[in-house]
Amino acid sequence: MLDEAYRLAHLPLMAPDHPDVIQSRAGTIYRSGRHERIFSLVLPVPPDALEESAAYQELERELRHLPFGHKIAWDLLAKRRERLHATICGSLSKDVPYRVSDDERAALSELGRMRVEVRGLFSGNINVGRLYLRIYPECRNGMNLLRRIQRTLGRPETDLYLVGLFNFVDHLDPVEAGALRDLIERWWDRPILTLDVAALWLLGATDDLVLDAGVEDVISLE
Repeated sequence: MLDEAYRLAHLPLMAPDHPDVIQSRAGTIYRSGRHERIFSLVLPVPPDALEESAAYQELERELRHLPFGHKIAWDLLAKRRERLHATICGSLSKDVPYRVSDDERAALSELGRMRVEVRGLFSGNINVGRLYLRIYPECRNGMNLLRRIQRTLGRPETDLYLVGLFNFVDHLDPVEAGALRDLIERWWDRPILTLDVAALWLLGATDDLVLDAGVEDVISLE
């Protein structure tokens, strides 16, 4: 079943007439899936490289032909194509773009290019209805480099970095949910793509699907 977080933040943007859409909720900033512009530091995923991956092509074919394939918002892929990313430091600022200081830029540039591996498929227990790929960062001198970036900006350090990719427009029935479970188990740790990352983006968006997102700044890692 699509959870409340998803029905508040995602479903209104794709299926606004769905009976289970949550248009707004007291104590939240969401209104029909939109909110104030939020700026985050993200790791961009080049769409051409992803789409040319044989593993990704196989995964997409499977998704299209499984019993729940018709419930995926396939048209969303093209709308978000140029803004695929994994969030590293979320909600750095609101309305006014976060300013990456000269000291922070210098520290990030000293890292140099980093290698990450994209694997998947992943579904968590928040935003149930969205399917992700996971980013596995390079470990250098015993340190996860994405944690190093989070530490540089004084942000909480995490170990989960997700590329939101596929979204459902309706709940799954038991047969469909079983097919999804089997798919996730088969694809959980399969390599999809390896990337050499030379820069991060400061991305601003007024919705969680980044449909109106803009790249405010590009921060070099070399």
